[in-house]
Amino acid sequence: MISYLKGKLINKGKNYIIIEVADIGYQVFVNPVMYAELKIGDRLELYTHHYVREDADTLYGFSGMAELEMFEMLLSISGVGPKSALGVLAVAKVDELKGSIARGDATLLTKVSGIGRKTAERIVLDLRDKLSFLDSHTSSGSLAGSSDEIDALITLGYSVIQAREALRQVEPMIKNQSERIRAALKILSK
Repeated sequence: MISYLKGKLINKGKNYIIIEVADIGYQVFVNPVMYAELKIGDRLELYTHHYVREDADTLYGFSGMAELEMFEMLLSISGVGPKSALGVLAVAKVDELKGSIARGDATLLTKVSGIGRKTAERIVLDLRDKLSFLDSHTSSGSLAGSSDEIDALITLGYSVIQAREALRQVEPMIKNQSERIRAALKILSK
């Protein structure tokens, strides 16, 4: 799984960029706002989602972890594919999206091409609980795990969201990093 790229932008196509990393060019789809800001020759770092399906094997790139997490949450909604999820991230910043979802307001989401009223309402309904769960754990001061712990779980094939949720559920008295990863794996295997 490819989860991060750092390199030079060598070309732009329709809705995607090609980033050169160690003499290899990766095609990465990005949201239209990011696409417009990038120029050939720019050095950039992208967090990526490797989308693998029977008929697709593509990379989607994001400037930060918050965008990547929101993208992955959107993909978990029935009827929302990667293009629609990218469209949502182009309409508003992650904090604005979270605020709109928390208020139960689907209006912002209906501005995205390909997302109708029913799908927008489903997104709000499904993500409202997930976002309140994540916010309550974050605000209570519990750690979602160190980046090394999260990276280890991502390497094993879990998403960022799965890794963080599992690490949040690990007993606070477990301090050793490898023991925390083992405990998170037990939680994920249930």
